[in-house]
Amino acid sequence: MTDDLAESLTENSVGNVYVGRADVDAASDRGWLLGHFKPLGDVRHSEDVEIKWGVHPRGDERAQWVRGEHRTALLILISGRFRVEVPGRSVLLAEQGDYVVWGYGVDHSWRAEEDSVVLTVRWPSVAGYAVPSAAES
Repeated sequence: MTDDLAESLTENSVGNVYVGRADVDAASDRGWLLGHFKPLGDVRHSEDVEIKWGVHPRGDERAQWVRGEHRTALLILISGRFRVEVPGRSVLLAEQGDYVVWGYGVDHSWRAEEDSVVLTVRWPSVAGYAVPSAAES
C-alpha cells in the first residue's frame, strides 16, 4: 500500500470524497460499496446505481433466484470462475474481464465454481432484493 493511500484510509471520508479498499469495505456490507443502502449524507449513497465487490468462495451460490427484476446489471469477473444463470441460459465467466449484462425483467441466479471475485454494477438502486441471511431468517 502506498503512503498516500495509507494516509487516505485513516481519514476514509472527508467532505464529498471517500477513499477505501474494496475488499475491506465490502466485507462490512455484503460486498456493497455504493447504493441506496448507504447512509444519507455519505458520498457512497446513491439511488441511481449500486456497486458490489463480491468475494465468493468455491461453491458459494445465491440462496434463491432473483425474480421480478426491475434493474439492469453488469457483472464482471475479476478472478476465478463464476456462473450466472438466466432463464434458458447458463453463462460461464472463466477469464478475467469476462462479463454479462442483463436487463429489466430478467430473473437470475449465480454460483462460484472456483474462489471468485466479481464486480457488479446495478441500476437503479432499489430496495427489496436482499436475501435474508441465516441469522435473519
